[in-house]
Parts: sequence; structure tokens; C-alpha cells
Amino acid sequence: MRLLFSNIEKDIRKYPLILNPFELTDTIINLESVNPIEFLGVNNGKLDLLKKRFPLLKILSRGSQLKLSGSPDQIELAKEKINTIVSFLERNGHMPANFFEQVLGGDDTETIDHFQEKNPNEVLVFGPNGKSVRARTANQKRLVQEAERNDIVFAIGPAGTGKTYTAVALAVRALKNKQVKKIILTRPAVEAGESLGFLPGDLKEKIDPYLRPLYDALDDMIPADKLGYYMTTRTIEIAPLAYMRGRTLDNAFIILDESQNATDLQLKMFLTRIGANAKAIITGDMTQVDLPRNQRSGLTTAARILRNIDGIGHIELDEEDVVRHRLVKQILRAYNQEHERDSSRHPDERPAKY
Repeated sequence: MRLLFSNIEKDIRKYPLILNPFELTDTIINLESVNPIEFLGVNNGKLDLLKKRFPLLKILSRGSQLKLSGSPDQIELAKEKINTIVSFLERNGHMPANFFEQVLGGDDTETIDHFQEKNPNEVLVFGPNGKSVRARTANQKRLVQEAERNDIVFAIGPAGTGKTYTAVALAVRALKNKQVKKIILTRPAVEAGESLGFLPGDLKEKIDPYLRPLYDALDDMIPADKLGYYMTTRTIEIAPLAYMRGRTLDNAFIILDESQNATDLQLKMFLTRIGANAKAIITGDMTQVDLPRNQRSGLTTAARILRNIDGIGHIELDEEDVVRHRLVKQILRAYNQEHERDSSRHPDERPAKY
């Protein structure tokens, strides 16, 4: 036995890269906070890179966990690299090309700085397909800046200006950065008179048709399996505006979409639901009010009387911010010109409204 241990000790002194078997240890790293496939790569391609970078470690993948076996020094170095990658994935949801390799092969700080956008307001989130979601126009960037500075922001503008999409991106970023614990999406269901009980299905199924634009935005920013998990755990919650009464919305990012279809009382009710450590963006288009003729849009009143309150931001988007089909901008311009002509005519000369 003495001879056996003597030979091992000689081998260790002769080959210093061979680990001392008496110093081996194990550690478990959880990857539950990120998409394991995004971290490990297709067919474990990135896991293979990790193994090549740390040949003296035994690295096993078990579900959403990594098991590292080897010397404490090597394990600590590997953990630093892995934590850097996991943190980046938690914030962005996706790794740019070559990011994994550069973190493993270089200085973590320099790598993060290289891949980090110079303007932090530019890229909001990375979608599941690697698509970067960013503010694309001057007013969309102003919307991001207003949301950074204020807890409540009114974003008013015509269809296609990206106000809802940008608001959802800001909410997803806040959730990924752990600035809030949940996202709440709400919208007036004017077409159903806010009485959804007669529709088939549960609450989600009843309100889904009215929140479809918000879902479309979420699909672009969160992987389908993770979005399903968020919905199941109510980390992302949907609720018609009429169901918000009596609630206090804490630690949440709240989006009220199509707010031009909320009455004065409904909008006041919504604004007074906002609790501690919460942010809210209220989007609306004053050219698409669907309320009955005898009801006034609460958005007009709220935008006017709350304009000078510190902590409440206001941004108005216009046809120059349209990011849909190139013809949408021209369509909006034509309708605006027609509206101006109608306003200048004598009441008897104005076309009938249908």
C-alpha cells in the first residue's frame, strides 16, 4: 500500500497538471433560471466547448443542472464563467454568436462590454430566435427614456407607431432584470360592454381576443415554453379593466392598452390601483375611440390634468413613428389631411358620419 501511494505522489510531482485525488470535490450549478438548450447548445454543442475549456473537470448535464467534479480552483474558475453566461442569459434571453466561446476564452468584463450596446436604451430584450427588440424611432426612444425616469407614462399615438410593442418590451426587460415580480396586461373590452360572463371559457379565454396584440408582442420576446410557465404561475397576468377594481398592484409592470376606450371613472380606478414598486404604461389612440357617443374618453382628461405631476411622463407618437408597412404612414397622413379639411368646413358642408 505504501508503494502505491508513493507512486501516486511521484506522478503528481512529475506531472503537476494531474489533479491530486485527495483534493477533488463536487458542486452543482442550477440552470433553472434560463433555457437549458440556450445554455447547452443544440446537441450539447456548447457543453462540449465547456468541457474542452476545462479538461481537468468532469462535467455532467442532468436536466437543468450541471455537476462539476475536480479541484476546487478549477471548479471556481468554471463557476465564474458559467455564472457570467447565465447572468447574460437572464437579462437578454439569448446569446449573440460567439458570445459563449469568447466568455470561455477571454476576460469576462471585456466580453460583456463588447456585446453590450453602447446605448442601454437601444436593445431592450433579445427574442427567442435571437431577434433584438429595440426602440427604432426617435419617439420610441423617448418613450423608453420616459419609462426609465417615471413610474407612470402615457404613450399616445396612432396605430402602428410601436407604442404597445415598446411597452411590452420594457415590461419583459424589467421582469428579466428582476426589477418587478410580475407583468399585468389589461385592456378595456369595449366590444363586449365589459360584461364578459356570457362568453364561453374561463377568464383568460374570454379576454384573449381583446389582448391578442399584447400576446403577439410577448411571443416575439419570450420562448413559448417559458411564456406558458409564466402564464400558469401568473407571473404574467391578463385581466380585463373591469376586473381591476379593488386590487392593489405591487411589484408589477402594468400595461393598460387601448386606454382611449376607458371612461373617466375607469381610468381613475386603474391609476389608483398602482402600488409600491410598480410601473405603468398607458397607451392609447385618440383617433380610435369606440365608446358610445354619450361617453367621454378618460384618456383625454387624464393626459390633461396629470401632465404636470412629477413622476408621470407623457410621450406623443405620430405618423413618423410608424414601423408597419410603408403604406400605413401614407394612409394615416391621408386621413389626417381629410380630418383637417372636415374641421375647416362649415357644419352643413361636412360629410355625414356613419
